[in-house]
Formats: sequence, C-alpha cells, structure tokens
Amino acid sequence: MSIHSTSRGTARLRLAAAVTAPLLALCVACGGGDDSASDRNDEVASAPDGQTADGAPGKDKGEDSPDESSKDDSSKPAAGGKSAFYDAQMTYVRCMRTKGGVKDFPDPKLSGYLDWAKIDEITDPNGRGEEQKGGKNGVCGAEMSDAMDLAPKRDAQKDYESMLAHAKCMRDNGVSKFTNPTMSGGQVVPGGDPSPADPELDSDSPAYKQAREACKSKLLEGLDGMQ
Repeated sequence: MSIHSTSRGTARLRLAAAVTAPLLALCVACGGGDDSASDRNDEVASAPDGQTADGAPGKDKGEDSPDESSKDDSSKPAAGGKSAFYDAQMTYVRCMRTKGGVKDFPDPKLSGYLDWAKIDEITDPNGRGEEQKGGKNGVCGAEMSDAMDLAPKRDAQKDYESMLAHAKCMRDNGVSKFTNPTMSGGQVVPGGDPSPADPELDSDSPAYKQAREACKSKLLEGLDGMQ
C-alpha cells in the first residue's frame, strides 16, 4: 500500500471517530481476518451482547404511560430534526468550501448525511486528507460537531446487522480480510481493516472499490464511510 492510501484511510478513521461519537463507538476492531470466526459471526443476526440502542421505542412505555408517550412524540418531530440536521450540515459544507480550502466539497444528501462517495471522488490522493477531516488543520471541526449533534437517533441493533451484512458481502466479493463489526456497551464498533493503525487493506485498489460498489446497498443511510 502506498503512503498516500494509508494516510487517506487514517484520515477517514479520524473523521469517523469525530463525527460519530454520539452514535457509534469507533475503535480498533477486535479480531483479525479469521474466516472461521467471521463465518460464526455471520450466523448471528442479533448483536453479540443482545443490546439495542438506548432510547429505542418500546411498547411498555406507551402502554403504561400513554400521556407521557404522547409528550415525547410531540417534543421530537422527526421532520424538524432532519431539517435542522441538513441545515447544520450545509453550514459545515460552506465552511469546507471557504475556510477549509475544499471548494468542490459536495452538498449533503437530502437526509443530511454527508455524501462519502462524492467526497472520495474529490479527495486528492497526494494531499493530507483535508477533504475527510474537517478542512485544513481541522478548521471546520466546530461546524462538523454542531451538525452531528443534530443527527437523528440511530438503532444500534439495526446498524450492527447492516454492517454485518456489508462485511460479509465485502468478503464474498474478494476482500477476504474485511472484519465483522462488534458490539460494545450497546454501541456498534465498525469492522473493516483488521489493523487500522497499520492498514492491511488498500481502499484505493480497483478490487476494493469494486467490492465496495457491489456492497454499498447493504449499509443503512448514514453508515457509508463508517466501515
């Protein structure tokens, strides 16, 4: 792997850690590219520790306290939250285009999540990864954090299952060392490179890109770029 592809992978890892702290606990994935271990995990549809996202809607609350449930629903309108998230992401995008020095930084998707496919396209392989880590010297870090504070709540169980299906697909498409996600303390730890600190996978290789394209539909909205 070239130095540039390694630094680019590290940049993505740093940004993922920064923008998803409230959503996904991003750290070095446990376990290596052991195919037998991966196959065992593939058979498990639910998270290993059986935990789901905190705050996931439950029938008990609605049945025991209907009035309180109604209050919760009215205080968190889904449409308003997504709109605020999108607006905050646009503020981040504008910062990236001006202060961040990435004039072609793409608009977010209508959902508010960043469009990682387009960000990858404009990333300079000979640069320092400004496109993927908040601009020059992280100048847009505050705007990035503000946007992610408004991100919709996620269901950790569904995210885990999505990432597990994606990891299996990547291996089935030739990236044999791609590891499974895990769960820790009710949060998802993305899979991917078995050694992020010293990458073993070349995300810029034609084979990897082909596998990623074939498997992109396995990831739920907002998870692209996380593993």
